[in-house]
Amino acid sequence: MGLLAKLFKALNSDSSPWQLAFGFAFGMVMGLTPLLGLHSVLLLFGVLFFRVNITSFLVSWAAFSVLTIPLSVLLSDLGEGLLVNEELRTVWTALYSTYLGQLSQFYHTLTLGSLLASIVLFPIILIGSKKLVEQYRLRFMQWVNQWRVVQFIKGTNFYQLYRAIGA
Repeated sequence: MGLLAKLFKALNSDSSPWQLAFGFAFGMVMGLTPLLGLHSVLLLFGVLFFRVNITSFLVSWAAFSVLTIPLSVLLSDLGEGLLVNEELRTVWTALYSTYLGQLSQFYHTLTLGSLLASIVLFPIILIGSKKLVEQYRLRFMQWVNQWRVVQFIKGTNFYQLYRAIGA
């Protein structure tokens, strides 16, 4: 529940829609792919290095982790289809013969299938979530701010103190 409150706080903040959108997109990749792997380490490094909204990343990671449970068979079948493809056999053999290829764990069907699905879905989730954040701020946030209860709370000294300390 606290994470959801932080998400609404991030949506109502001055954070860039792109920061939130990249958080959602990177969280989708973390949620769809297996946790242990080189891609996860690189992704976490990217999230922490670049100015990505951590809350949107965590919410998206949790949501897509739940979504992965029923999709794991389909993602595993996708990876298996790529691994047993005769035309790609030399690519997989060359990749597996390198140390970096072994660390990547692309020889696991679920890792390969889920990473491929994540790469395909990444731009869709990125642009879609940016549009949703903009629409939320344009329509819903202004509508909520017009409520008398919200105006009353924002007019209190407690809220002014809350805003002054940057909470």
